Amino acid sequence: MDLDYSKCWRTPKKESWKTALLLSYQSLGVVYGDLSISPLYVYKSTFAEDIQHSDSNEEIFGVLSFVFWTLTLIPLFKYVFIVLRADDNGEGGTFALYSLICRHARVSLLPNRQVADEALSTYKLEQPPEKKNSSRVKFVLEKYKWLHTALLILVLVGTCMVIGDGVLTPAISVFSAVSGLELSMSKEHHQYAVVPITCFILLCLFALQHYGTHRVGFFFAPIVLTWLLCISALGLYNIIHWNPHIYKALSPYYMFIFLKKTRISGWMSLGGTLLCITGSEAMFADLGHFSYTAIQIAFTFLVYPALILAYMGQAAYLSQHHHSSHVISFYVSVPAPVRWPVLVVAILASVVGSQAIISGTFSIINQSQSLGCFPRVKVIHTSDKIHGQIYIPEINWMLMILCIAVTIGFRDTKHMGNASGLAVMTVMLVTTCLTSLVIIICWQKPPIIAITFLVFFGSIELLYFSASLTKFKEGAWLPILLALILMTVMFVWHYATIKKYEYDLHNKVSLEWLLALGPSLGIARVPGIGLVFSDLTSGIPANFSRFVTNLPAFHRILIFVCVKSVPVPHVPPAERYLVGRVGPTAHRSYRCIVRYGYRDVHQDVHSFETELVERLADFIRYDWHRTNWTNSCNVDDASRSNESSSESKLAVIGTVAFSGPPAYEIEENVQPESVSIEFPTVESVRDVIEMEPVGKRVRFAIDDESETDVQTEVDAQLQEELAYLYAAQQAGTAFILGHSHVRAKQGSSLFKRLAIDFGYNFLRRNCRGPDVALKVPTVSLLEVGMVYVV
Repeated sequence: MDLDYSKCWRTPKKESWKTALLLSYQSLGVVYGDLSISPLYVYKSTFAEDIQHSDSNEEIFGVLSFVFWTLTLIPLFKYVFIVLRADDNGEGGTFALYSLICRHARVSLLPNRQVADEALSTYKLEQPPEKKNSSRVKFVLEKYKWLHTALLILVLVGTCMVIGDGVLTPAISVFSAVSGLELSMSKEHHQYAVVPITCFILLCLFALQHYGTHRVGFFFAPIVLTWLLCISALGLYNIIHWNPHIYKALSPYYMFIFLKKTRISGWMSLGGTLLCITGSEAMFADLGHFSYTAIQIAFTFLVYPALILAYMGQAAYLSQHHHSSHVISFYVSVPAPVRWPVLVVAILASVVGSQAIISGTFSIINQSQSLGCFPRVKVIHTSDKIHGQIYIPEINWMLMILCIAVTIGFRDTKHMGNASGLAVMTVMLVTTCLTSLVIIICWQKPPIIAITFLVFFGSIELLYFSASLTKFKEGAWLPILLALILMTVMFVWHYATIKKYEYDLHNKVSLEWLLALGPSLGIARVPGIGLVFSDLTSGIPANFSRFVTNLPAFHRILIFVCVKSVPVPHVPPAERYLVGRVGPTAHRSYRCIVRYGYRDVHQDVHSFETELVERLADFIRYDWHRTNWTNSCNVDDASRSNESSSESKLAVIGTVAFSGPPAYEIEENVQPESVSIEFPTVESVRDVIEMEPVGKRVRFAIDDESETDVQTEVDAQLQEELAYLYAAQQAGTAFILGHSHVRAKQGSSLFKRLAIDFGYNFLRRNCRGPDVALKVPTVSLLEVGMVYVV
């Protein structure tokens, strides 16, 4: 499937039915792999220990009723009809909900926020902000800083459980599929065959990750479609052959009979029943790869009926076969002549389902890293055509080791199911809470609607969550342990990142200091371009002053670069670069802010360097024309002189050509203004948008005669600055990065000393450096040692 990058941020047009059906078919292999293989282990996990299958069939009918209504209420009603509408520019998932809330309420903990970010085309609001009608929930959420932290922790809990599910789902899926061998060999041989075969398949699965799924992805949809048709046919066969009246068990009456008979044992067994909705979150998380209509069609008309038929067929078979609990499994209901073909398709489907959750784990870790909540890791983009397909080597091998350890350690579906169930329900509870906030804050609906949503779906999920917690000693401890470890890592990293930014903010150097540097102080300007990386969006970073102090020279072209994330899924390439001058024109110093969304993959350093120089050249052309148009209109030069002695206004330099008469417009507005100017005489005309808060409205246009006079005057200076830039590019580019060591200041609390001195510094020493994250070549790297006392 071609997921062209530009499609990720443009406003989607109404799709045709043909396109929707094609996307629905393609979504089967990506979205529904995990959900479709749940019939392999639901009944086996439910009847593993707490309840027994009796001759009265009340247990199996009750479990079927629970499965039917759980599949109907959670995936169908909650996700398909409600949660999928809470998309962020077509993207879904935990971070999409958090991003929506952060844009509508000032609760974000991201540093270096700018007003200009709100002018991004993808920074759209669900409803226009109206202070008079602002909800009390929004007011309270914005007022208390601890609620901002609590909201972030809630998001991180959901994120950690998704990563934990990335460990558990491949193990339980492949193990359950391979366990079909138990009916074809003796128990002694079965014990020594299933675990090694499962481990071998998992090893191969993770070993092939670096090739990317695009090479074999076209096989995924046919495999899942074949599996869904297979379980549907088996379900229909078992219903017709064993118990045509099994449909009566769909009545909620059997749920009450089940709980009345089994009592606390029945409630505890719900920890296995909830596995029927494993993978439902993928419908929302993978929304950006498809569309709302496509996912809705695929689930409503194919996946949902197939799963219901599969569960009804198994229940129909079991209602006529009252075996002991250890025999209850998916494969006992499969007729012997087709058991081997079904086993092969099941293993293939389990691999597809595992691949989807592994790719999702890579994606959510990349998002966490973008928001400063995860240590730096190396992200490799595996496809040039399909946006978002990434591979993270260190995470891949960690997942492989943990998956194999879980398989060898647990060696049965019961413990794996208990662990997976708790992780799944935690993610769903987090989604329910965040969606409730979206309903109030973003959609501006009455609070009663959000409360109804929260209470109704939250109570169902809490029922299953509480049942999962009772299995703490039987496997449910694993996702809790993984979440605690990941939460500690993510929170410590985020806390230290914020403290480092605050230190940089308070210790930045004034522009006057930079302008005073010159030959009189023994400072030399050497050929080339110096890219000084920092998190600051204004001012001179302290690492540059330290660099000049130790090495009294810097490059003739100096660019202060800030690579930052904004709370949107994607930043259009035409709006990515904010460029401005630092000091007067003759100083040849500039500032460039490069903005990425939380789902964007950073470009490699070679294309970044080339594109940065191109954007800077476009800005120079724009700035000279703006200067001379301003001067030709007899505007007071005081503002221009002030600008030359300070930082100029930043401009968004894009790549979209447009037509229209040259004009300069300032609107009376407190919001950032967009000023679009066309340069007919400039080669490769580009769209230039200036972001600035202004206070009055002035509109004028330059006639052809005055424009010609102005162009004649500035041509020489413009060409000189461009030639200076290109000559510096030919001389080479140096990347100047801070090599930081952070320590807690004296008198800090024990928690802060542990978090900074031990936790953060341990992570910093054992994760990728900023040069690897930014993909900087070693030969061009200059690292400046910095000690942060926070």
